[in-house]
Amino acid sequence: MTEKYIDLHVHSNASDGSMRPAEILELANNLNLSAVALTDHDTVSGIPEFMERGRNLPIHTIPGVEISAALQSNEVHIVGLFIDYNSKSLNELLFRIREDRDRRNISMISKLRSLGYEISIDEVLAIAGGETVGRPHFAQILMQKGYFSDVRDVFDNCLKRGAPAYCVRKIPKPEEVISEIHKAGGLAIWAHPVYKRSNPRPYVRQTLRKLKDMGIDGVECYYSSYSPEQQKMMLDITSDFNLLKSGGSDFHGQNQPSVSLGTGTGSLQVPESIYFELEAKVKERNKAEV
Repeated sequence: MTEKYIDLHVHSNASDGSMRPAEILELANNLNLSAVALTDHDTVSGIPEFMERGRNLPIHTIPGVEISAALQSNEVHIVGLFIDYNSKSLNELLFRIREDRDRRNISMISKLRSLGYEISIDEVLAIAGGETVGRPHFAQILMQKGYFSDVRDVFDNCLKRGAPAYCVRKIPKPEEVISEIHKAGGLAIWAHPVYKRSNPRPYVRQTLRKLKDMGIDGVECYYSSYSPEQQKMMLDITSDFNLLKSGGSDFHGQNQPSVSLGTGTGSLQVPESIYFELEAKVKERNKAEV
């Protein structure tokens, strides 16, 4: 029997991906993936279309969301899986986060224009299309206008932390994010812990101690940019902390063309057993709360 694989970290055009939620599932079906989670940044607006399309496909569809949180001087990303996307309190948190994004975006427009870049908020909103408008949408406009040749150039010169047009945004603390995901019946997963870190082991262990005390359920042990050594490290550390394992590509479609659905940068393989372990935990928790 052929082993099946899954992808539990995927973005649509409801945030900063390029594909509609239904198109992602059609692609997943063609790739023979057995489970996919839609985890857009700070919005659940793509989930109704995602779940509706999934009803007619042989794929487990998981409603999710990705939320940034401030942990002291670091920013951590937390993915919520199996959430009730109609949760009132979760949606209130997401609305508050998007409002602050909107304020940040206006400030970035002002900074970019002062640097000589002709860009307007209406152009950014038009290209974004979805509820969550972020820096990748700014990058698209600046590239279309010929100021830069690729996304990395835009971020390095204008938009990354410390660059001239960067603006800080207010984000919640991890304990609030984890609590809201739990209230919505979901699992809270620490996303890509070793992303862009050269010596991640001490950071991961120290941060995971704090997040476990706050109620984190699991960790992304499989991710597009992990080396084989980093993947093994994450699997070992997650087992040491007795937490659930998760994984995904962080797919954004053409907005990140080097990352493919399911396989990431080419070698990602998140086993189907991961989905069943997560699903079992959700059912166990929901049964205990009845």
